[in-house]
Amino acid sequence: MSKKKKDTDVVDENIADEIETIEIETADISSDEDESLKEDESIEEEIIELDPIKILEKDLQKAKDELAEEKDKFIRLQAETDNFRKRLSREKDEFSQYANQRLFKELIPIFDNLERALEDPSNDIKVLNEGLEMILKQFSSFLKKENVELINAIGEQFDPTVHEVLTSEESSEHDENTIITQFVKGYTINSRVLRPSQVVISKKPSEPKKDSKDESEEDSDKEEKPTD
Repeated sequence: MSKKKKDTDVVDENIADEIETIEIETADISSDEDESLKEDESIEEEIIELDPIKILEKDLQKAKDELAEEKDKFIRLQAETDNFRKRLSREKDEFSQYANQRLFKELIPIFDNLERALEDPSNDIKVLNEGLEMILKQFSSFLKKENVELINAIGEQFDPTVHEVLTSEESSEHDENTIITQFVKGYTINSRVLRPSQVVISKKPSEPKKDSKDESEEDSDKEEKPTD
């Protein structure tokens, strides 16, 4: 009985060895087939690389892909630019509407004081003058705060960048082109002309003309004078 069992065990071991051998051979065959496929693919790629038409088709497809990518970027950039332009235009409109808001806020109290002065029921000239002087000081303070300065004119030499000549008058008391009268005061804001001064400047007096009678007498004297 033990002999039969031993024989059976020997047979089982032989069968297991054969199965293992078959699996190894099968794995080797599969590995060989994979290598063969890889070699075939490599050969196909080499053929494609050697074919100029295939190369051109490959480059063309690559160029198309790059072009599509750049086009998409351009469309995105254009959309962002349009949105930025619209936002900038909207902000510009809002700024132009409310740019003078602070200035008007400063001017309203001055307007209120002027209105109160004119509505004063007392009709007292002295009180009215005092109120107007106060308003003038308040307005002068406002102009100074905004860097608005008066342009010097009377006694100054004419400067076309800040003065506007209305007319000229003969004057022996002033140098030529000296401002002798100012019709409208001029102002600058941050050193830029806000409104030029409208002025009258001096010019040299014209020489007096000789009387025609005197000229004729001088000529006759020259004619009567004897020659040597």
